[in-house]
This record gives sequence, C-alpha cells and structure tokens, in this order.
Amino acid sequence: MLLKIGNKINITICGMMGSGKSSVGKLIAKKINYNFIDTDKLIEKKENKSINQIFAKNGEEYFRALEKKITLNYLNNKKTIISLGGGAILNKDIRLAIKLNSFNIYLKSNKLVLKKRLESSKNRPLLKNVILDEKLDELLNQREKFYNNADLIINNDKKIGNTINEILKFISYK
Repeated sequence: MLLKIGNKINITICGMMGSGKSSVGKLIAKKINYNFIDTDKLIEKKENKSINQIFAKNGEEYFRALEKKITLNYLNNKKTIISLGGGAILNKDIRLAIKLNSFNIYLKSNKLVLKKRLESSKNRPLLKNVILDEKLDELLNQREKFYNNADLIINNDKKIGNTINEILKFISYK
C-alpha cells in the first residue's frame, strides 16, 4: 500500500484521552504494515509504574519531561504510528518534531462522548478528584488549538471501523 503522507517518516495520532488514539493507531498500523507505539505505555514500561503512580510519586512535571524525552526519541522512527499522550501536544519541541517528521492525525471526539468513555476510568491522573465536565472543558481549551493544526482531523465518535476507513481513504493510494 502506498501512502500519500508526503515526505513524512511516520504518523502521529493526537487527541484527548478517551478519543481512541491507541485503538485506532494499532488497527491502522496493522492495515498499512507500520509499527505501532503508544508513548504512555512506553513511559509506564520504562518507569515500571503506572501513569497514576508516576504522577503520585514524581508529579506531572516529571511525567511531562519523561514524555518529551521518549516522544522526541520515537518521532525519528520510520514507518511507525505513534499514539501520543493527550497532553504531549502542549510541548513546543514535540509540536516542532511532529511538524518536521510526522503526518499528524487529530482524533476528535465531542465532549459528551469523551465523558461517557472516561467516567469510569481509574487510570487517568488528571481526572482524579475533579468534576469531569469542568476538567474536560479546561483540557480542551488548553489543547484544541494545537490539535486543530493536525494534517488530518477525523471525528471518532461513532464506530471505530468507520474511523479506520476514513483515515485509510485519506492517507493511502490503492
């Protein structure tokens, strides 16, 4: 399968937690014969701790520094789909590396869908002891201007198969 992603060496998927970045990324990678990595999973593996544990023990600043180091390292990979952490896009160095090396896809979901997907989640440190609606508004207000700079914006509110087909139609030549 030939891809129409220009001179980009990899594909990144950005979006809010709960938008489906990892699920969609894995399936697309399989279809186009790319490797797949999830930066949050890499961080957990490197630290031998869950993201919740990292936040609790070391704080968000420590996590973001680790996220930056790992993400920038993997953005040099070729033929790889990289599922970014929801907040990775806030880092200017990560945004620049994405622009240079990646075809970036923003998986967009409306707030009601995100809320439904996230309300029972136990492994999201930014959602601990908060009012979910308010926190989602805050995070979307911080991040959406960066997400919207993606090369492709795809709504992922419906069935994952529809999302996969839309992405494949856009990025691949038959």
